[in-house]
Parts: sequence; C-alpha cells; structure tokens
Amino acid sequence: MEKAIVPPEKKPYQEIGDDLRAQIAQGRYPVGSRLPPERHIAETYGVSRTIVREALLMLELQGTVDIRQGSGVYVMRIPHENDSEEEQLLSSDVGPFEILQARQLLESNIAAFAAKMATRADIDNLKRIIEQEQRAIALNDTAQDNARLFHLVLAGATQNQMLLATVERIWLQMDSSPLWQQFNVHIASRARRLKWLGDRQTLLAALRRRDVMGARQAMWQHLENVKNSLLELSDEDAPTLTAICSTQCRFFRGSWYDDPAAVRCAAVRPAGDRLAVAGLWRRDAAAAILRQHCAA
Repeated sequence: MEKAIVPPEKKPYQEIGDDLRAQIAQGRYPVGSRLPPERHIAETYGVSRTIVREALLMLELQGTVDIRQGSGVYVMRIPHENDSEEEQLLSSDVGPFEILQARQLLESNIAAFAAKMATRADIDNLKRIIEQEQRAIALNDTAQDNARLFHLVLAGATQNQMLLATVERIWLQMDSSPLWQQFNVHIASRARRLKWLGDRQTLLAALRRRDVMGARQAMWQHLENVKNSLLELSDEDAPTLTAICSTQCRFFRGSWYDDPAAVRCAAVRPAGDRLAVAGLWRRDAAAAILRQHCAA
C-alpha cells in the first residue's frame, strides 16, 4: 500500500500570512485600509515582529498588500480562491530572516578562517571588488553584483572548496527565493549600499591584519545590519525624523524652533532614519537629538 504524501509543515510566517490573507478575503480589511501595526499582529499571534514582516512580504509578493516604510501596510486587492496556483506556491518559500541567520552563522566563521588562509592575491581581489562597488555607487549603477562577488571571493579565500560550494548554493537559493527578491526591492538604496560598503572595508582591514576575531565580528555585524533592514521595512510605530521634526518643532518653542538646521531638515529628509531614543521627550534632550540629525 502506498503511503500518503504528507505536505511539509508550514513555517510560522506562512501560517500567519495565510491567516491574514483569509481575513482580507473575508472582508475584515477592505481595499485601501491599513492592517494593524506589526507590533499588534505579533502580540496577537505570539510571534516576533520579524516573522510578521516575512508574512507581510509574502502577501506583498502575492499583490495583496503594499508595504510602505514609515507608514504601514495597506490592502491592495481582495484575494480569491481561484487565484493562480503559482501565487499560492509562493507561501512555500524560505524567509529572508532564515537565510540571513544561516549566512550569519556560516559566513562569520568563513571570514575568521579567511583571516588565516587568504593569500595576497585574495586580498587584492577583495580590494578590487570594493573599488568596483565604490564606482558603481557613484554612478548609481545597480546592475553590478559586487556583493555576491565579494562573498564568493571571501569564501574562496579559505582555500576550502566545500565552503565555497556551500556559499555558492546559498546564493543560488537566494536567487530562486521570491521572498528574498522582494526583500531586496525594499532594501535597495544608495544609503544602505554605502553602509554595507563600509562594512566590507572594515572586514578587509581585519583580513589584512590577520585579525581572526575582528574578521568574524565584522562579517557578523555586516549581516546583522542587513537583518536590521528587514526590521525597518514598514515600521509605522517608529516615525521618521522628518515626520518628528515637522510635528514636534511646534512643541519645542524657543531658540530651537528658530534653528536654521530644523528648517533644512525638510529638505534633507533622511529616508528611513529613526530616533534612537524614542520616548525621550524632555525638551532639552529631544531638541539636541533632533538638531543633531536635522543638521546632518
């Protein structure tokens, strides 16, 4: 007798995404409405906000919602039972947070090993890739895949073909992951590219020093920064400094209210910036923090 085929168990973000999708289909959240804050969804389901954001990425990929950074998540259409099979299969994807966790555990140790094993040619190749990325950022060239090249060359610098093959497979998994590609759409910005370029420069400096611990920490922090980008996707609970300045400067009357730096803030509009000490609204402390960011 043939054994029944048991479907794979769904991941938490898939279950939450499917449940939210069902609620939208039932009319609880009409088109144009905003879903509850991620914090509220996370508390309702008893999961982390990271899992909620992966669920929302899944729904966005299906065209059901639109994630707007700093504003929230809005319903774009009502899903139907007869939606395409391909759309339904998107829920079987590996989430970006899971990918980043695996990379962080593996590649931080690869970086540490490379600090011991890298040749002068390996170091020179990594330096050239960083220089290529600097030029690409200056030209706003998004076609070059210097990030992939850097990580593969770094893995090769361990002189261990198994480690290189493992990293190659992870990147192939990322290529075939619709959720990862959707995540990339949200995090693609010049500011982030510059930040991650700085991360790689820090790592390269550690490799040159043969600093094993420094290289491990540099790679760990780099991928931690990428993970944090996932946490910034639609965080409507953490308003941008632009929004804070436009509303709170009316509260901070006096010398700061007339500070030219505050006026310039409206032109700067640092996308995705967050007030690190949210809730610290004493006049003197908050004014100093806002002045510092608005003057940037």
